[in-house]
Amino acid sequence: MRHANRLAVLAAALVIVATACGSSSKSSSSSGGTTTAPAQQAIGKSEGSVAILAWPGYAENGSNDPKVNWVKPFETATGCKATVKYFGTSDEAFNLFKTGQYDVVSSSGDATLRMVADKDAAPINTSLLTNWNDLDPLLKTKPWNSVNGVVYGVPHGWGANLLMYNKKVVNPAPDSWASVFDASSPYKGKVTGYDSPIYIADGAVYLMKTQPDLGIKDPYALDSDQFKAVVDLMKKQRQVVGEYWADYVKEQEGFTKGSLVLGTTWQVITNLVQADTASPPVEAIVPTEGSTAWSDSWMVYAKSKHPNCAYMWMNWITKPDIQAQVAEYFGEAPANLKACSLTTDKNHCATYHAGDAGFYSKLFYWKTPTAACLDGRTDTTCEDYAAWTQAWDEIKG
Repeated sequence: MRHANRLAVLAAALVIVATACGSSSKSSSSSGGTTTAPAQQAIGKSEGSVAILAWPGYAENGSNDPKVNWVKPFETATGCKATVKYFGTSDEAFNLFKTGQYDVVSSSGDATLRMVADKDAAPINTSLLTNWNDLDPLLKTKPWNSVNGVVYGVPHGWGANLLMYNKKVVNPAPDSWASVFDASSPYKGKVTGYDSPIYIADGAVYLMKTQPDLGIKDPYALDSDQFKAVVDLMKKQRQVVGEYWADYVKEQEGFTKGSLVLGTTWQVITNLVQADTASPPVEAIVPTEGSTAWSDSWMVYAKSKHPNCAYMWMNWITKPDIQAQVAEYFGEAPANLKACSLTTDKNHCATYHAGDAGFYSKLFYWKTPTAACLDGRTDTTCEDYAAWTQAWDEIKG
């Protein structure tokens, strides 16, 4: 299948970087620090090279599959020789980007604001982006890739965190996240959740709708009382969770073999399980409370040694034809909606809800929790990502 090599690379990466999870710098817990570096004013001559830090599947150079290569054509077109480093978690991406060894990174929303706060990310001059006007407006200049209207991230692709269930085992069919947070669940030991501190936001989405007295308005903006309530919920859930997943090959296998029957997932995992004739039937939904989601953005290092090639890369990777290739290979909705007419599977964008404003309205995209409450409150402080990381370690035990 198209995803086979991408999945193998991700699995290997996750094994290598497992120990990197949970680490973050103290300064990343601050809220609105922005880099003092000015935005680039023009794209000059190629510096001859660019160092790319990316999720597996985002910067394929043919090493995993000779037929999957959009890096080599970029090198030929621009004269920028690309070196690619894959990472397996947002925490690893954050720590690697901080070293200054990489010019550009594909960052998820649970890391972007940390990079901005630590002054590692440069503001983006969108007038230099040849595909900017074609990118989905629902993904541009958002709280996870901009600060005070200043753009720090160029949208790449996105996906929702759905609720998947085994249709033969889970009865009645769930329509709420209550099914995974029920401490007396009949599916104890076969429930799963995403293995990351950001998964705490899933609990916040559930309590936001089911316990309105808590006053949660944004699942990434939790004061001490709200945070305690969510963490308590997650600790109770831990009693029914059989295993958490970060490697989605692992979750796919769990649902295929029946060791998992209920839990959070991505659309691509659902597709893979449904395509496996040996698997039990599964369905994935956005529950009544809504769902969290991830949106990845390309960011440039504030002191990049190759800023021209970095911009050339962002212009290349957001082209419609390249976006179509990446979206299908990785399993996501493309940011450039012109890619939808170029995908091999003409239903790809419909399956992944690209450009679907109604679907977007049900989602809460990952943002980095900061001490300054992201919901606009100024009369209190909120728990930052460092606190989320510590709490996650306690939840998992």
